[in-house]
Amino acid sequence: MKTAKDYMEAANAAVTRIPGAEAIAKHGAEGAVFVDVRDSSAVAKTGTIAGAVWVPRGMLEFAADEGGPYYNDALTKDADLYLVCGAGGQAALAGKTLQEMGFTKVTNIGGISEWKDAGGPMQDG
Repeated sequence: MKTAKDYMEAANAAVTRIPGAEAIAKHGAEGAVFVDVRDSSAVAKTGTIAGAVWVPRGMLEFAADEGGPYYNDALTKDADLYLVCGAGGQAALAGKTLQEMGFTKVTNIGGISEWKDAGGPMQDG
């Protein structure tokens, strides 16, 4: 039987994590897609990364399935996906799920406050 700790350890081992300051340098780069996986109330409260795609973690598999009715065409297999959440845990779990779906360029950039504190550009949620 797995615990939340087991899932987090597996996700953190599988998904590369970079600090917010390093992620800022990737913002606006060709092929870079920033994805906020928090729920709508969290995004509304703090805002999100400028230009980010919002895909709540609970809808991720549906949004990433190009054959499904909820597919988000920003989530292409060749995109460099940079995932953000509240503290980094949901982004790691989402990243592992995306890897299992065939996405190869997935990076966890941690929590939104780390992005903000590093001076990353923001927009209202």
